[in-house]
Amino acid sequence: MPRSTVARIDLKALRENYRLASELASPALAMAVVKADGYGHGIVPVAQALANDAPKYAVACLGEALAIRDAGLRQPVVMLQGVHAPEDIELCARQGFEPVLHSRHQVDWLAQTEARPTFWVKVNTGMNRLGFLPGELSELMAKLDAIGARSGLQGFVTHFACADDRDSPMTAEQTARFEQATAPWPELMRSVGNSAAHFIPGQPLFDWSRPGIMLYGGSPLVGKTGPELGLKPVMSLEAPLITTRTVRAGETVGYGAGFVVEHDTRMGMVAVGYGDGYPRHAGTDTPAAVNGRRIRLIGRVSMDMLAVDLSNAPEAREGDQVELWGQTVGVDEVARCAGTISYELLTGITARVPRDYR
Repeated sequence: MPRSTVARIDLKALRENYRLASELASPALAMAVVKADGYGHGIVPVAQALANDAPKYAVACLGEALAIRDAGLRQPVVMLQGVHAPEDIELCARQGFEPVLHSRHQVDWLAQTEARPTFWVKVNTGMNRLGFLPGELSELMAKLDAIGARSGLQGFVTHFACADDRDSPMTAEQTARFEQATAPWPELMRSVGNSAAHFIPGQPLFDWSRPGIMLYGGSPLVGKTGPELGLKPVMSLEAPLITTRTVRAGETVGYGAGFVVEHDTRMGMVAVGYGDGYPRHAGTDTPAAVNGRRIRLIGRVSMDMLAVDLSNAPEAREGDQVELWGQTVGVDEVARCAGTISYELLTGITARVPRDYR
């Protein structure tokens, strides 16, 4: 019999989070971002669950887009990294994928084929990862006209660097640069809004927003948790207590003997560790829960196990399920204790952990 370590996925909560994103984005439409295997939740089940709500999906790369088509879903799929090889352009045209072109070599590939997919152009307004600078757009548009590809252009996208910090002036600065850069082509659509931008008062989202982490219940904002933003947790990571014991004052727990017990303490071992994707740097005092009671981790996280202090849950017994994050303990709380963000935790759950869809 396999161990009962599992990631339970609440598809109803996923849909409700998407509908909140749509409400916040309105009158813009919201494309559901399902890249990175649906942020660790499973790209196919996530896309299928949103099929009646989302008019468009967004992924990072071609393989993810193909997974959506293989599942029988026909919505357009935006490929945020565009194409990685010239032959991908023809495939995009056939499959209804919408690559985001961000570099000259991708435009050169487009010029070398007769295929004419629908596509977007990325504008670099300050993130400085991908995209054409605002001053390069006129030359780019002239080239698209020259190669007969302009008719396939849907519009422009950019990406915010600091939208997670509502006090940062950079989001407003990037928005102004984007508006000015794209003003000569008012007939084309525009997209700027990541999850965080949905929660910035007065922030224009133009024609299409791109909600990602908020669909899965994680907070996109510094200093806020998902539930504080009205988001519902979608993944509950659970694992069983496999033993309990009392450790005496002065004894140590775990690798490195770094945790010294101050007084006699009932502790338990939980069958989950960094081999399952639980963060190794989530140390002592990181919250967890058992039977609805909040408890804490003690000592180092091992590859397959971690230790918990059961002082606050005296009724807990071997076989009880421990919630590492979910309904009682938020994934954002765990991320903060581990010095990371919920994005990394959710996408980091390994294939060893089965997903249970509900």
